Amino acid sequence: MAVELSRPMVGQHPSIRRVLDIVGKVAGTDSTVLILGESGTGKELVARAIHEASPRAAKSLVPVNCGAIPGELLESELFGHVKGAFTGATNSRQGRFELAQFGSIFLDEIGEMSPLLQVKLLRVLQERTFEPVGGTRPVEVDVRIIAATNKDLEEEVAAGRFREDLYYRLNVVPVRLPPLRERRSDVPLLVEFFNARLATRKGRSVAGFDDAAMVRMIAYDWPGNVRELENIVERMSVFCTDEMVQVDDLPPKILEGGASTISASPSSSLLDLPEDGVDLRELLMNLEDHLIRQALERTDWNKNRAAALLRMNRTTLVEKLKKRDMLNPREEEA
Repeated sequence: MAVELSRPMVGQHPSIRRVLDIVGKVAGTDSTVLILGESGTGKELVARAIHEASPRAAKSLVPVNCGAIPGELLESELFGHVKGAFTGATNSRQGRFELAQFGSIFLDEIGEMSPLLQVKLLRVLQERTFEPVGGTRPVEVDVRIIAATNKDLEEEVAAGRFREDLYYRLNVVPVRLPPLRERRSDVPLLVEFFNARLATRKGRSVAGFDDAAMVRMIAYDWPGNVRELENIVERMSVFCTDEMVQVDDLPPKILEGGASTISASPSSSLLDLPEDGVDLRELLMNLEDHLIRQALERTDWNKNRAAALLRMNRTTLVEKLKKRDMLNPREEEA
């Protein structure tokens, strides 16, 4: 099943293709989904992809950040409350589950939920009913639950911090999002995507990243994952508007950090092999795509001049463009 997203998941790495394959298969069902991944990997994006491709897409996807709402308020936020249930409850209020009726609810940072609320959530999963705070009548609810966490819930279960029965109820279809350091070959594609979106939304962008700067970007470990990369691209668009980003323009943490390092030889800009290895074929292919597009944009898509910049024959460049289905934007508009 092809998945059409309001905000696409960018990447060609096999791990991302696997995620999209799972999304396509699970979207048409009502199965509970547990999205696993570090902060900044795009867990809410996957939740929205599942909802938007599901039969519930006409109804709301209601997000709840369980880690951002104080525990004493989260129960009311999820299930609502009746008038007079507690000090300050001057009116009855619907909770997020009722607001998500016939749609989906996205419970982010589910690992932060208190043991008491875990019991109440388990009841919703088992019986499809809940009681508002201070209420006595059960409320029936038809909601698809999509949960996410950056914690290892099996470890949390072993430590007694997360209910085992709830874990198995949530973990019907697990989706693991890889950290960006495990799909470094996607960095050039993500940079291009974020840069183009900045040009559309904010009217500013960079002309591109030169070879040495892009190699440094690929080498960096990205502890904040895709969200951190997006922020860096936006920062570069502020300081290097319409200019090519050079190595010296990059933040010190990118120049100094990461498991990978850049060769100190001035005649080489190759990466040292990361400890966790690298998909060399995909890395080289994406770097080649990036450099070809830079050469074409720099020469206003003049293939003779672009080929000269890349030190290759024009016929070789044309073959590569055909293989990649890479067209001049003006040709695409025609």
